[in-house]
Amino acid sequence: MGSDLNITKQLQDYILKHGLKLHPIQKEIINYNLKLGDVKRMQISISQCQFLHLIIKVSKIKKVLEIGTFTGLSTLSMALALPDDGEIIALDKDGETNKIAVDFFKKSHQDHKIKTIIKPALETLINIRNDRFDLIFIDADKMNYKKYYQISLEMLNIGGLIIIDNVLWHGEVVDKSINDKYTKNIRELNDFISKDKRVEKVIVPFGDGMTVCRKI
Repeated sequence: MGSDLNITKQLQDYILKHGLKLHPIQKEIINYNLKLGDVKRMQISISQCQFLHLIIKVSKIKKVLEIGTFTGLSTLSMALALPDDGEIIALDKDGETNKIAVDFFKKSHQDHKIKTIIKPALETLINIRNDRFDLIFIDADKMNYKKYYQISLEMLNIGGLIIIDNVLWHGEVVDKSINDKYTKNIRELNDFISKDKRVEKVIVPFGDGMTVCRKI
């Protein structure tokens, strides 16, 4: 039986070099985030940017909901892949980082595809829960992940995708000696989704781990 490679930094650099090239504004966002200190960990990885871009292209997705925007790297990665009449509704509660993200969206000429909403995500989800989406990307406060997943599944078109970030939680999900509330919450979510017969699912080890669910 084959096994997955152990991805060293050298191999990771090789993979990124030979993969999808970043847009100049994606590079600007990454460089901006590098100056933010520890909070830069909220940014998705380059491999995740590439993955989101291609999955939108391959799946012919047109309407996206993003829960958790930060400075806009994931949003822009998806917007660049959408057709010109595609749409992203991007939710975040931080008005300051949202202003930065919107500036990047305008600079990349993708702002016509993106609508941002600044409120707690659960509040917004209740207000828009009659909308339907082709893809929902969840990358926000981890303690509400299961609620986001449950509501998102109701808002997803049949055959649509939910993608959830940070599901491997720095590898700590498999370390039985680590039992803080965040790690336990991610483990419980992973267990719940693994048994959820409403979706087909796979965990891919991009970035901090992503679960991809297809609604049946």
